[in-house]
Amino acid sequence: MTHTDDAIRLALLHEHQHLCHDDFDSNDMNDAQYRAFLAPLSRAELIAETDTDDTYTLDEYMSHWL
Repeated sequence: MTHTDDAIRLALLHEHQHLCHDDFDSNDMNDAQYRAFLAPLSRAELIAETDTDDTYTLDEYMSHWL
């Protein structure tokens, strides 16, 4: 399945929100800061941020976080 860069950004944001909610640290980026961090990333960099591989695929990641 093909995912747009914006969809990957949104999934990454959802994951970030979940992780921050479960284990908040005052050094964590807020939503606006994290969006700004993701905005300039290339497709390859976005996919690298998902930490997916042959075992946990991008499709699985996207179905979990979107």
